[in-house]
Amino acid sequence: MESESSSRVDIEDIFSSRGRIKILKELATSKSNELPISELCRRVGLNHSSTKSHLKVLIKSGLIEEKTYGTRIKIYRYKIEDLRARSLKSLFNLWES
Repeated sequence: MESESSSRVDIEDIFSSRGRIKILKELATSKSNELPISELCRRVGLNHSSTKSHLKVLIKSGLIEEKTYGTRIKIYRYKIEDLRARSLKSLFNLWES
């Protein structure tokens, strides 16, 4: 039971960071729901190390998934099948309308 709670990320930790929100919003509203880190950095205006740091938290939260191709290519995907992720996407869409 303890391992479950230690791998859980509180909503306050997600929403306390402007960078994490930008990354979530970009992936949620991107047509493909997935992007390589270089494109994600460009779109959200963050450097590589900040983006990677935020992505670690978002992966731990279960909202984002990292997919690796070969030895160097990593793609970050918004997990739309997650109910929380779908709800956040709806919030982003509603907020922008």
